Amino acid sequence: MINTLGNLNPQQQQAVTSDTKQILVLAGPGSGKTRVLTHRIAFLVYEKHIKPGDILAVTFTNKAAREMRARLERMLGRGVQSLWLGTFHAICARILRQEADVLPFDQNYVIMDADDQRSIVKRILKDLNLDDKLYPPRAMHSIISNAKNQLVPVNEFNANNYREEIARRIYERYESTLRTSNAVDFDDLLFWTVRLFEENPGIRERYSKQFKHVLIDEFQDTNLAQYDLIKYFASYHQNLFAVGDEDQSIYRWRGADYRNVLRFESEYTDAEKLLLEENYRSTQNILDAAQAVINENTSRTPKNLFSKRGKGPLIKIFDAVDDHGEARFIVDDIIKNIAAGNRQEIAIMYRTNAQSRLLEDAFVRAGIPYRLVGAQRFYGRREVKDIISFLRLVQNPFDTISLNRTINLPPRGIGNKTLEKLQEVAHGASVYPADVLLSLGAEENKSPYFAQFSTREARVLLGFGSLLHNWCSVNQNQSVPDLLDQIITDTGYRDYIDDGTDVGEDRWENVMELRQLAFEFVDRDLTAFLEQVALVSDQDTIPDEITAPTLLTLHAAKGLEFSRVYIVGLDDGLLPHNRSFEDPEEMAEERRLFYVGITRAKNELIMVRAGQRSNFGRYEYTVPSRFLDDLPEELVQEKGIRFGTPRTNAFNRQRWTPSKTGLENREKPPEIEKKFKAGMHVVHPVFGDGMVIETRIMGNDEIISVMFESTGLKRLAASIATLEVLA
Repeated sequence: MINTLGNLNPQQQQAVTSDTKQILVLAGPGSGKTRVLTHRIAFLVYEKHIKPGDILAVTFTNKAAREMRARLERMLGRGVQSLWLGTFHAICARILRQEADVLPFDQNYVIMDADDQRSIVKRILKDLNLDDKLYPPRAMHSIISNAKNQLVPVNEFNANNYREEIARRIYERYESTLRTSNAVDFDDLLFWTVRLFEENPGIRERYSKQFKHVLIDEFQDTNLAQYDLIKYFASYHQNLFAVGDEDQSIYRWRGADYRNVLRFESEYTDAEKLLLEENYRSTQNILDAAQAVINENTSRTPKNLFSKRGKGPLIKIFDAVDDHGEARFIVDDIIKNIAAGNRQEIAIMYRTNAQSRLLEDAFVRAGIPYRLVGAQRFYGRREVKDIISFLRLVQNPFDTISLNRTINLPPRGIGNKTLEKLQEVAHGASVYPADVLLSLGAEENKSPYFAQFSTREARVLLGFGSLLHNWCSVNQNQSVPDLLDQIITDTGYRDYIDDGTDVGEDRWENVMELRQLAFEFVDRDLTAFLEQVALVSDQDTIPDEITAPTLLTLHAAKGLEFSRVYIVGLDDGLLPHNRSFEDPEEMAEERRLFYVGITRAKNELIMVRAGQRSNFGRYEYTVPSRFLDDLPEELVQEKGIRFGTPRTNAFNRQRWTPSKTGLENREKPPEIEKKFKAGMHVVHPVFGDGMVIETRIMGNDEIISVMFESTGLKRLAASIATLEVLA
């Protein structure tokens, strides 16, 4: 007999067994929400006799979906392949392929990854003769992405200024490129599924009738499109089980809206709201510190996180003299712990990717291996993208991005002029370039297009067309690994990529790693393989067993846990980021991000900051993060790693500052009168004109935040800044 309630605490049991149609579970970090979701599905299948195929469960990552499916199969003692379980994007990709007959692309559509999307925008900017410095491709694509997440199609995109008008024109061409390539981007997977349900009530009703129970993980990170999808999925049976935590909503920059939790409560007035507050991950000191930080935010449901693991060590705060010292301290501390036999899982977390450089340098100098998350991920490496592009072209020959990448790879004499002639011939015949290539490959000199090319052009294009035609045949009759091997052999890709150097060998090993993954799809088709590699995230690539210190951003740390966590860069302007200073909502999210970082730690938490940081060859003094003010003194153990006198900082604890006179404890520093105030226009001998944004008294000096016209935001100490007030 299956025990669907085994090892659940009373709060978890209530969530698993509730008969209420709409249930909102607000789950604190480390409170076992994945366990609750898994047991809830097992309870529905075993106790309520719901067929797995009638349940939809949406997770945050592919890795989480795999783990949940494996747990369910262990619990139930049988497979649950019919269960609809996956990320929003994976679920939507499946629906779009099934319903392609009513969509502007067919079921063999390809999914453009982030690099592909930016490549399209770059090409459009070039075609429109626009400067990519004035209109950066990443920024322009972000506008398009935000529009899609707000369910705004290109014909409804309203431009309020010239920059947005440029974005509208790019959006228009961008969509045209996707359609002619039989392609979608990540945002389209959600956008077109919503459109599908809105414009086809019969299809919407069919899915909503099928899904008798809908379960959503990480509900606080849903955007508008995802929220609408949830309502459509659950519209018939109205059985909706949402698990989330407003305090862990950290993806506002990509459309996530924690207020969806509030919308749930207002739309489903009879919903049951349950709290999961027992934490199984962290010590109580870590939880108390986290709660002290997050309690400063409003528009949230208060929770009382508790742990039975004991108080644990105090939170340590280290104050380094500069950013180089910050990195050295972390590496030295790790070495010391390793020498003491303490080989725990370690993570070093930071606000921005740029902060990893000095840390990496310090690890390399010390000869300590490390793992970097979120840099150039496996599927973004050149050689891996090359092979994937060949495979994508076979699946969908109309994919112009993949065609342009592979047609002369390795070099086979097809230059830009030949490629332009191919496009010209295709346009003249009202067909796609792939149609011309496949015709040349199948019929050779009997092709109706053969005579339209010069002898040399026809020869090189016929050669690639023949390869493509043959690969399409292999794809119809053989497995994904067989097709991959055929492509590598036919193109001589190994000789091209492996030049006998260590770099070449590493590249070839990456190709073999992709080949290894392909063997998991021996019994599945190329579409399924390409869909998996397109939808994989950075978190999906993190191994279950981490054997080296892991460097990652706070955003990438979501859903992970480590025995010892270092959070670095705790300076105003880094954490919280300076972009949040003028926006209360942004500041609240920065606080949530810090909260997420704190609650990744199981046993030890170390916070590190630097008294000054290098900025384009010049050092600037920094201000301790305002979030440090919120940490209760009784939870903190501080230690400076700079020599000098202790000073009282903004959060009324002692820090070390340089002194030539030795160690002096100034318990009552003289009161400092502010000379500057927000709104003042000032001039600096180096940075030029600027406006004062904020001033704070720190220790025995006034720290001024100034937005300079030429160099942006700077923080300066009044005593040495030589600022002149203009007005």
